[in-house]
Amino acid sequence: MDSDQEVLGPLAEEFVSLGEALSVTEGGLGVGEVLERVVRAARAVAGADVISVTWRNDGEFTTPVETDPIASKADAVQYEHREGPCVEATLDEGLGYAASSDLRHDTRWTRFGPAAADLGLHAVFATGMFPRDAGARMGALNYYSRTPGGLDHVDKDVALVFATHAAVALRGAQVMEAAELRATQLTEAVRSRDVIGQAKGILMERRGLSADGAFDTLRRTSQDLNVKLRDLAQTLAERRAEL
Repeated sequence: MDSDQEVLGPLAEEFVSLGEALSVTEGGLGVGEVLERVVRAARAVAGADVISVTWRNDGEFTTPVETDPIASKADAVQYEHREGPCVEATLDEGLGYAASSDLRHDTRWTRFGPAAADLGLHAVFATGMFPRDAGARMGALNYYSRTPGGLDHVDKDVALVFATHAAVALRGAQVMEAAELRATQLTEAVRSRDVIGQAKGILMERRGLSADGAFDTLRRTSQDLNVKLRDLAQTLAERRAEL
């Protein structure tokens, strides 16, 4: 086996592992699980000391997963001041890549750089996670080194390809979770409709009400008792023998 294969073998395996997370069939991974897998796989990309994920939701940044709590502290400085590589990689146009070999002396990020260095993190790069929608990317992968220049060896192209692959896996997990939520909501809606129908039938039979009259009685009683309509209907259906 030549040296290139020895280097690329583990990385290729991580890419395949992430690809498995694209499944939206039963047993597919959720967003949280994919995030954990992304961070573990990212070690093969850069060999960084600390890795984290920046997640962007409704304009706000969070760090849902990291390999060391120190990453969350460094990320939080970026979020607070809206400066730093993860912010740039997420929001800026272009490739979605930002890096620094010496955070202590980097004049681009005057608040984040010294704060990160004080935490013992001296080099960093971040890759934005694709695909992009009309707005910004969904977040970024952040790689930190405790040594100045400690990430200079990283292949930028490989890191960007990995970020794209990770983002596709995450988007697949989001689609799966959304589909499961819709299915759950649909099932609940059908169940609610059925039990309300049962309660209406009981009132129509016992009180001689029309369908509209029975539903109106249920609605008004639900409001008066401050009880959800479905819960009231369920109670009525279960205690029909007592009416």
